[in-house]
This record gives sequence, C-alpha cells and structure tokens, in this order.
Amino acid sequence: MGIQIRTITAETFSMRYFSFGSGEKTFVILPGLSVRSVMCDAELIAKSYEMFTEEYTVYCFDRREDMPLKYSICDMARDTAAAIRELGLKDICLFGASQGGMIAMVIAAENPDLVSKLVLGSSAARLPQDNPPVIKEWIRLAKEGGGVALFLDFGEKIYPPKAARLFRELLIEAGRSVTEEDLRRFIICAESGAGYDVTGRLKEIRCPVLILGAADDQVLGPDAFSVIAEGIRAGRTGPDDADVILHVYDGYGHAAFDMAPDYKDRIMAFFDA
Repeated sequence: MGIQIRTITAETFSMRYFSFGSGEKTFVILPGLSVRSVMCDAELIAKSYEMFTEEYTVYCFDRREDMPLKYSICDMARDTAAAIRELGLKDICLFGASQGGMIAMVIAAENPDLVSKLVLGSSAARLPQDNPPVIKEWIRLAKEGGGVALFLDFGEKIYPPKAARLFRELLIEAGRSVTEEDLRRFIICAESGAGYDVTGRLKEIRCPVLILGAADDQVLGPDAFSVIAEGIRAGRTGPDDADVILHVYDGYGHAAFDMAPDYKDRIMAFFDA
C-alpha cells in the first residue's frame, strides 16, 4: 500500500502522522499508549481500517516529536488539536483508543467546532494519582530496559489469555527491536496519565459519543466506561441523551479495539448514523 509517514510542523512542535483513503469525510485515529510508535505499524493500521477508505480520508497521529520530560495528557490533546487544525481538517469523526481516548475527550471538550462525532475505546476519564497498578508495572519494566519483558506483560494485560499465548513469539520479536529512545518516550507517555481527571469537563462534550469498553479490562477496570457515559450524559437533557451510547464487550480484554470482530462495524454505523 506504501503508506507515507509525514510530519506536520506547528508553531512550537512537530508531529508525525499518516493518512490513507480518499473519502470526502475525515476520520481521525488517536492511538493508545504503545511501546513503539504506531508509525511503525502504518501499513497494518491502514489494512485494518480499509473499510472506511471509500467514504473517509483517515488520519492517524503520533505523539509530538521532541517530547518534554513532563508532558500531560492535556498537553498532548492541545498539541494534537493544533496539528489537526494546521492540516486544515474540520468536522472530524474522532476515535481515540485507550490513552488516545483520554486525549480525544480533552480535544472534544475544548474544540466543539472541530469534532462532529466521538468514539472512545477502552478509555477512562480519570486515573489514580500514582497511575493504575498495571501501568506502574509497565513503567518499572521500561525503566529497567526490558523491552521483551515489557512487550510480554503488555500482551498479557491487554489481550485475552488465548490471544496473548498466540502472539507470544511476535511480542518477543517486537520487544527485541525496542530502542532506548522508544523506552524513553514510552515512560514519558505512561507517566503522563497519573492523576488525569476530566470527569468535571465531560459535560462540555456536546457531539454524539460512542463509548466502547470491555468487562474484563485489566488495565482500567470494568467501571471506567460507565463513568464516562454518566459524566457526558449529565450535561445533556432530553433527546441529546440518546446521542451517548455505551457498549461493553465480554471476553476481549482492554484491546477489544483490536480483537472484537464487529468493533469497526460499530464505529462505521455510528459515524454514518
């Protein structure tokens, strides 16, 4: 397919992204916390979202280059929104997975003119002041330089057990390719979520929202998704409440966005409604 990785330069930062598809509508994907940049998986992501390419032009954004040591999720959101505007995108359908969903919530709250529809996958509106235990363990492994151990623990926590066993060799191979720079960026991104809390701002999100979670999510727990739904609904009355849809999967784990066979069909149906 030959996906080209591009760089957008805004006033104070630069950010990598890629795009595919030729549709008139705009679909923006914000990936979750990852050990290596998702730019490494551009071809795989494009293939995975191929069903959108006739109706949408799809953009996937990385975190910024030259990442500062302290880089909050709100900072990530403002940088990403600036990159989106720099590209001239508007009226976007926005999908954020995991940490990408946390970023997406801030973008939607602060930029109501930019986001027409919002999908949040396996995300949370708040995290403990010292991060969830799973993420704390990932930070520890990254600081010890254990790329293979980090990838294996990642797989065990985000995938169902059968899938984690199936992917084991691929995870080991990926872990061996991790660089010191990959680990440095991962640690900054993972630490950025500590104390994240936008529950008080959810009512500012005015566009239609689809929230997808998993009952067996080992990273964020099973209650994170209802908290988001309740917070957004609290700012709406009457028919607007029907614009907030919550669906919780069983048996797919945190990475339901990669594992559930109907996941992208749900996104497409929501965007097209």
